[in-house]
Amino acid sequence: MLLEDKPRKAMELAKEVNKEFQPVMMHLLGLTRMGYVSSPSKGFYIITAQGKKALGIPEITKEKANAILAYAPHDKAFNFYSSIDNPLGIHAHNLRDFAVKIDKVDAASLEFHLKRGDFEAWFKCLGDEELVLKMVLLKKRNLTGEHLRGHLHEAVDHHYRELAELTGEVFPEDEAENSHSHHQHEHVGHHSHV
Repeated sequence: MLLEDKPRKAMELAKEVNKEFQPVMMHLLGLTRMGYVSSPSKGFYIITAQGKKALGIPEITKEKANAILAYAPHDKAFNFYSSIDNPLGIHAHNLRDFAVKIDKVDAASLEFHLKRGDFEAWFKCLGDEELVLKMVLLKKRNLTGEHLRGHLHEAVDHHYRELAELTGEVFPEDEAENSHSHHQHEHVGHHSHV
C-alpha cells in the first residue's frame, strides 16, 4: 500500500501478498478502525498519515518538504552508473530531476542501483524517509527492466508531487496550462471590446 500510495482494491492487495481475500479484508478493516488505512470509496483502501507514522515515517512539514526538494550541488547529486566504475555521465540534482532521469537511463542501471541500495542511500541523504522505505519495498519485489522503471518512476514522481503541493510549488505543465487558458481569456476579452 505504501509503495503505490494510491487507493487500491482489497482483492488486488490480497493477490499481491499471496493471501486469501477474506483474511486480508479483515486486516484492512482492522487497520481502518485504528486509523492506519482509510477507504476513500467502497472497496478501495489507502494508507493514512497515521499509518505512515506507524511505519516510522515522520510527518513532513512545509520546511522539511522544501529541504527534500532543494537543489543538490554536483558533489551531492545522484550519479547514474551502468556498473561499478562505469558512470553514465547522467546526474540528478533533486527529486524532480531524478524522476526525469530514470526515464532516460538504461533499465540495467536502475537494477544495478536498486540492488546496491544506492537509491535508498541518496534519499536518506535528502532526508526523505518515505522514499527510503519505498525503495526497500521495491527491492523486495525483484522487479527488472521496464517494469522496474515504471514502478520506480511512479513512486518518485507521485511523492515529488505531494511534496511540491505542500510547498506551494507550481508544476511546469500546470503553469503552461494556466498560461494557455490565460491567453484564451485575454483573446476572448479582446473580442468583447470590438
